[in-house]
Amino acid sequence: MSRGKFNNPLFENVTIIDIAEEGKGIGKADDFVLFVEKAVPGDVADVQVYRSKKNFAEAKIIALKKPSEHRVEPFCEHFGTCGGCKWQHMTYAAQLQFKQKSVADALSRLAKIDVGGMLPIIASPADRYYRNKLEFTFSNKRWLYDGESRDNEELDMNALGFHIPGRFDKILDVRHCYLQADPSNEIRNRVDAFAKLHGYTFYDLRAHTGALRNLIIRTSSTGELMVIVVFAYPTEEEVSRLMQFIADEFPEITSLLYILNEKKNDTIFDQDVIAFKGPEYIHEEMSGIKFRIGPKSFYQTNSIQALHLYEIARDFAQFTGNELVYDLYTGAGTIANFVAGNVREVVGVEYVPTAIEDAKINSQINNITNTKFYAGDMKDVLSADFVAEHGKPDVIITDPPRAGMHPDVVARLMEIEAPKIVYVSCNAATQARDLLVLKEKYDTVKIQPVDMFPHTQHVENVVLLVLRG
Repeated sequence: MSRGKFNNPLFENVTIIDIAEEGKGIGKADDFVLFVEKAVPGDVADVQVYRSKKNFAEAKIIALKKPSEHRVEPFCEHFGTCGGCKWQHMTYAAQLQFKQKSVADALSRLAKIDVGGMLPIIASPADRYYRNKLEFTFSNKRWLYDGESRDNEELDMNALGFHIPGRFDKILDVRHCYLQADPSNEIRNRVDAFAKLHGYTFYDLRAHTGALRNLIIRTSSTGELMVIVVFAYPTEEEVSRLMQFIADEFPEITSLLYILNEKKNDTIFDQDVIAFKGPEYIHEEMSGIKFRIGPKSFYQTNSIQALHLYEIARDFAQFTGNELVYDLYTGAGTIANFVAGNVREVVGVEYVPTAIEDAKINSQINNITNTKFYAGDMKDVLSADFVAEHGKPDVIITDPPRAGMHPDVVARLMEIEAPKIVYVSCNAATQARDLLVLKEKYDTVKIQPVDMFPHTQHVENVVLLVLRG
């Protein structure tokens, strides 16, 4: 039943039956599919539409008639405003249930794969303070908290925190974040206070002006700590003063770096890194293997679950010790170096040249001699000549970005016909798209979801494919 204006009707007693990626509950009323803010599967609520499309609408809860058994009180004061941790209002057990369902739905619906033997999702041992990297943004356009008025001329509009969803120029001034362990919050808050006290200008995301741009904090399982300050248009005195303050206040920082970025985007991969204190790297460790992590290095942000993820990939492959392995989208060679001790040789390919340099260093510092790494566009590097030169792989491990593999890469895998493919994915939908093609020659033998990011919709999934015949 609905009433109210045509463009924003109110629907009564709507039952929420599922949850969407954006953290919105899914319900149905009349001919509408409703995406309801802060709703949990099992809720029964009166909801008000605020945006309508042809076949769906976005709505918010006006009255919660019956709360779901899965509903809990969010633990973070920034829930609902911050763009992260959008499933905080749902029990962790329920989060795992719906992540398992999302993977199963994607593979069965898009790839037409039987998921009856799918393994239970592996939970994260920690659902708070599990990230080893966070990036914060300085902005002179702070998102206002409830009760604050723009008419107040004395209002401090500077912020250091996270982007507001859908508002690239608005930053939430974060007071406490539950994603990264100490001293992350203390570093951010004290840098923020120092900058405001001494009159530093915060970045203007529209005008591209200001001294301070980003703050990146990386922690590691070895206890090492990296802090990177990204400046835009500072004076030399401002740089030296802030960096010395951080060094004095936090002597435990292993690697203290800064970058001058005057571009109109936040990417730092093409920027020079300047070491203020310590080396330009820290280390992670996994099963006795060390990985050097630089300011531009990719490393799974949940260190504990990364180990589980790579163990699954290794165990799915069932190495005997004599395999030639191709590790596609190898990044810093994490998987390649992790499995190197179990195989004859690993050949890693990655688009980013600096990542390949990291991969080579990671082999060197661990005295691993049976790895080779190549940089270039995967669809160009993985050619018939490349396979002829290096040999046909016994196992291919592929861990592509969210967009999945390029169609030309999938076609090459079909031509190579490796006996086994272990497909690691952070996006079950694009994984399913690729599996739909690969299923012409491959059987899906094992499926294992892994929760790397509690309180979010994101889920990793590992699939073992075996060549038929």
